Amino acid sequence: MNEFYLKDDFIKLGQVLKASGLCETGVDAKYSVTDGKVKVNGEIELQRGKKIVPGDLIEYNGKQLIIKKKEDRV
Repeated sequence: MNEFYLKDDFIKLGQVLKASGLCETGVDAKYSVTDGKVKVNGEIELQRGKKIVPGDLIEYNGKQLIIKKKEDRV
C-alpha cells in the first residue's frame, strides 16, 4: 500500500490520482473515475471532484493509496 501526504486539508480525487502517479494524466484520471474504476473507502466513486481527506483509502487498478497529513510523515 502506498501513502500520499497532503499539504492542505483535502485534495480532489482527480488531482490525487494524477499527483500520486496512479493515473498518468488528468484526462486518464477523469475517465477512470467516471467509468467507475476508482473506489474511495471501499465504495465506487463517480465524482472526480470528491474531496479526499486524511484517512481515506483509494483503490485503483489493483493498487491502494492511503491519504495522510503531511505532519504525520516521520
